[in-house]
Amino acid sequence: MLPLKGITVVALEQAVAAPFATRQLADHGARVIKIERPGSGDFARAYDTTVKGMASHFVWVNRSKESLTLDVKQPQAKAVLDRLLQKVDVFVQNLAPGACDRLGLGTAELRGRYPRLIVCNVSGYGPAGPYRDRRAYDMLVQSEAGLVALTGTEETPSKVGISISDIAAAMYAYSGILTALLVRKETGQGTAMDISLLDSIGDWMGYAAYYTEYGGSAPPRAGAKHAAIAPYGPFHCGDGKEVILAVQNEREWSRFCDKVLRRPELKDDARFVTNPFRVKNRVVLEEIIHKVFAGLSAAEAMQRLDDAQIAYARLNSVEEFLEHPQLKARERWTEVDSPVGPLRALVPPVQMEGAETFMGKIPALGEHTNSILQELGFDSETISAWRAMKML
Repeated sequence: MLPLKGITVVALEQAVAAPFATRQLADHGARVIKIERPGSGDFARAYDTTVKGMASHFVWVNRSKESLTLDVKQPQAKAVLDRLLQKVDVFVQNLAPGACDRLGLGTAELRGRYPRLIVCNVSGYGPAGPYRDRRAYDMLVQSEAGLVALTGTEETPSKVGISISDIAAAMYAYSGILTALLVRKETGQGTAMDISLLDSIGDWMGYAAYYTEYGGSAPPRAGAKHAAIAPYGPFHCGDGKEVILAVQNEREWSRFCDKVLRRPELKDDARFVTNPFRVKNRVVLEEIIHKVFAGLSAAEAMQRLDDAQIAYARLNSVEEFLEHPQLKARERWTEVDSPVGPLRALVPPVQMEGAETFMGKIPALGEHTNSILQELGFDSETISAWRAMKML
C-alpha cells in the first residue's frame, strides 16, 4: 500500500524548499506534477554537474515526479492550469514574492475557484511585513535568524553546511499538507497555508532563543563543541584520530571519571561537580581529558567509553558516511532511475508497517509534458502548436 496513492499535487516549485516538501509526498505515493520553465527548467538543475552531469541538489529533491514544461506567463497556459487544478488535491508554490498573484494563482483566487484544493505557499519571510518582497536564499535566512552567529568557531561565524532553512520549511510544509488532507477528509473543504523559511528555522532556534532571552547573552560559538554542556565535543587521541564524546548528566560524569579517565577524584572536584561548573571551567577540564586521550588510540578510547556507557561518535567524513556500517547493515541504500542511469539513494526515513514507499525516476526536463496534456484532453495539433510558440 502507498499511503498517499490517489493524491495529486501540482507544484510550481524551484530550488530546494518546495521541491523537498513535495518529494516527501511523492515518496509516499502521491502523484507530483512539477511545472518547469521550457528550455531551462527549475534553476536547481544547473547548480552543478556532479552527478554524472546532473545537479546534486536537483537529484536529491526531485525523484518520483513528473515534469511538465509550461510557460505559465503565456495566456494559453491558463487553460492548462485550470484543467490541472480542477483535478488535483494540493497546489504548492515557492515562486518569487507576488509572482503567483500576478499569474492569477493567488491564494484567494485559487480557494474561490477550487474549494477542495489545499494551497501551500512557501516563501522566505511570509506573506506580510517589511521583508515580504525580499528574495530569500538559505544562507541569507540562516543569517537573519541568528543561526550563522551561533555556528562556527569563536573567531569565525559559519553557515550550516546543508540547506537547513530550506529543509525546515520543507518539512513544515509537508506536515502541514498532511494535516490539511486529514481535515479535508472530515470537512470536504480545502484550505491554505503559508510557510516561511524564517518562521521554520526560527522554530528550530528555540533553545538558543530561550537561552538568550532569559540568560542575558547568546550561546557562544563553540565549533564542534556544545555551548551549554561539557565535556561535549571532539578529543584527539594518541593515533591522530578524533572521538566525539558527550557527557549529559551527573551519573555519566561519575562513570566517565571512573572508567574512562580513571581519575575518580575528579567526580567530587569543586570545579566539575555540576554541568554549569564544568562549562565554566571547560578549558581546564578539556586539558585533563586531552592528556588522558593522548595516551590512548581511538579504538582504546572508544572501548573505555563503551565500557562506561558514555555516548560517543567517530568524526566521519562524508565519504565515510556513505559507507557507514549501520546504514549497510540495515539495507538503507537502494537505487533510483534517472536520465543518466541508476543512482544510489537512501531509503526514505519513514518506513511504516504495511505500507510501501515509492522511489521513482528523477525526471528529465519536460519528460511528461505530452502525456499530461493528452490526459487533460488537449489534442496533438494543439500541443504541437504550443511547442512551436515555445510555450512548452
